[in-house]
Amino acid sequence: MIRLLFVQCCLLLSMVTMGNTITVKNITELKKANATAKPGDIIILQNGEWKEVEIELSCTGTKEQPITFKAQNAGKVLITGHSQLKLGGNFIVVDGFYFVNGYAGNDAVIDFKINKKQLAGNCRVTNTVINDFNNPERMDENYWVAFSGKNNRIDHCSFLNKKNMGVLMAVILEDERSRENFHSIDHNYFGIRLPLASNSGEIIRVGVSQHCEFNSNTQITDNFFEHCDGETEIVSIKSCSNVVRNNLFKECQGSVVLRHGNYNTVESNVFLGNDKAGTGGVRIINKGQWVVNNLFYKCRGVGFRAPLSLMNGVPNSPAFRYVAVTEAVIMNNSFFNCTPFSLCEGSDTERTVAPAHVVFAKNIFYNNRDKIIYNSYDDISKIAFSDNIVSKSVPQTMAAGFMKFPIQVIKSATAEIPKTTSAQVKKINDSLVELSKTKLAGHLAITSGLSDERVIKNIETSSKKNSGARWFEQQDMKIMLYAVEVNCKDGKTLIETLNAVNSNPVRIHLTGNNYALDQPINIAGNISITSDKQLVKFVTTSDTITYLFQVTGGSKFLITDCKLNLSQVHATYFITADLNGSSNHSNFSVTGSVFSNLNGILFNATKSTVFDSIIIKNNAFNSNKGILFNFSNETDKKGYYNVEQLKISNNTFSGNNGQLLTMLRSGNDESTMGPLLWFKNNVVDNCNSRQPLIQLYGTQISSIEKNRFMSCNIDGTLIQYEDAVRAVHSINNNLITKSGTVEKNKYVTDKSNNIK
Repeated sequence: MIRLLFVQCCLLLSMVTMGNTITVKNITELKKANATAKPGDIIILQNGEWKEVEIELSCTGTKEQPITFKAQNAGKVLITGHSQLKLGGNFIVVDGFYFVNGYAGNDAVIDFKINKKQLAGNCRVTNTVINDFNNPERMDENYWVAFSGKNNRIDHCSFLNKKNMGVLMAVILEDERSRENFHSIDHNYFGIRLPLASNSGEIIRVGVSQHCEFNSNTQITDNFFEHCDGETEIVSIKSCSNVVRNNLFKECQGSVVLRHGNYNTVESNVFLGNDKAGTGGVRIINKGQWVVNNLFYKCRGVGFRAPLSLMNGVPNSPAFRYVAVTEAVIMNNSFFNCTPFSLCEGSDTERTVAPAHVVFAKNIFYNNRDKIIYNSYDDISKIAFSDNIVSKSVPQTMAAGFMKFPIQVIKSATAEIPKTTSAQVKKINDSLVELSKTKLAGHLAITSGLSDERVIKNIETSSKKNSGARWFEQQDMKIMLYAVEVNCKDGKTLIETLNAVNSNPVRIHLTGNNYALDQPINIAGNISITSDKQLVKFVTTSDTITYLFQVTGGSKFLITDCKLNLSQVHATYFITADLNGSSNHSNFSVTGSVFSNLNGILFNATKSTVFDSIIIKNNAFNSNKGILFNFSNETDKKGYYNVEQLKISNNTFSGNNGQLLTMLRSGNDESTMGPLLWFKNNVVDNCNSRQPLIQLYGTQISSIEKNRFMSCNIDGTLIQYEDAVRAVHSINNNLITKSGTVEKNKYVTDKSNNIK
């Protein structure tokens, strides 16, 4: 009898564990395998390029026997072209795919939904990479991952270089089938999202404002975020009862933002700012949010990007606006040399309700570089401060509940952890302790500051080696390529050279004096042009040329040591940004050059394009007619703009007729840092325009310093500042002689200008 039972058990075990292994080599075979798959089956996708494919997986496995779709070798199944993956079945595992050299259009790259009726449940995507899988045009918005259904997981995946509009990973809560979903986003690597120059640059968003009062219960744990600079919100929580735990944020210009929804938890995360500008931590809005046991290290963001920010709310706010902060718990967090945190952030004529019934206790603030620990912009009397420890060297007079004590610093391989042994602490409220047992994986410590050693371990161990796809190693971004040197004697050879550009940088020497061009020139790649200061004349031989040079998306264009006479250029623009609105970011630089006698716009930033940086240094601009630098084409009032950083320094502008600079960032969006403008050490002489000579609308940060303005716009406006949202402007140490007025607003700091 015992032997018979043993045999029966063995037979039953073999039936449970046995599944078919099927290899497929194209999309037709894959569709057939999906249609016939049984629990326990493993479908192997053959190595190679799977181009222009829409993969729909609708089969059903079981918890014990999921159906697995696996690359023959992880990373060797390349999903390219206009392609996407949709899951609409149950207990499916996808393993080892590589999305590269393609795009998904308006759809998500990976969608846990096939259609409105077929939502995924208990499905998993693992060991998979999406890298630079962007729509060609920047404004063509889409997600890379869209969660629907329930109990789905994405883990040990890598996501890099999202450049077009749209949240990278979105949790959808459209109806009951996707609410209280308990999705898991864990052990992933999120890297290198450049500033998007607009809203919708988040890495993860959980819910939207319309569904913000529903529970999502999404778990965001053990991920590594690196250089995620898309916008002010790295993780945007817009629903209830979510957990953000044990994540590492390294040098990311933004924060975890509890934007909408209640009762969310941010616990045991590490924010390594490493002194990078704009690096934040957590921003708090709404009811019942817990921010506990986190480390904030050299985070240098301000305002909405402060290391910690408690927002003011709107009276009787609808759920989709700014609900006042109430019943928040901010405890046992440690801050090391961070910029001041913000209390009542965003206080204005609309956001007038200060935080209330907030427990702010047992946090530790080590700082030997800043004079203050926090800024408060409204009434903080309803915040219960207690047992918060601050470095003795900080001179700020603080509210009761902040105490100055010696702070010990424990050095690790990556950061420095502030600790205190002060015994002058009060007992934590018992009801708070009991509540913490249901909300936290860790605990509420007796002493102030972070005491959970697992968080410290997270600093030491979190890296690309234990997050993201195991097979994927990001390529070194500093690949050294040797520039190809080319001499061009006339317009024909110049066009031929630029048409033949390959991956190597090209340095073009203009050796002639006259360059006749019958067609516009596209700059594609890494191109620099020089004439070694000899006079060069560009001549257009066609009346239909809109531009002479177009900087295509993803290109780098440098003009150095050129002396250009542009009197015979008959084009609307001498240089224009990509006219097709590419999702790839560009860079542009001009140094040591002379531009004279142009009748038209010298540089035009087109709608929907974006430059990471533009540097204009040590040049002369003489007797030109038209706008010199035009950044005014984003007119949609959505907060879009065209350049992240614009630096204009040590130039001379003489006898120009037209605006020197016009910048437009319209709308009231508050999610971006840019554009940033530096205009320093320039000489501007006898330049005039019917419009303000320098016109700034919505520029987020500007510095106009140590310039000389002489006989410019005498009866008009020299510089005009206009802003729809908060900005930071300084105009200092300029000499302004016989020139127009400076129209300032409340965001302008004006010091030591000499106006005659």
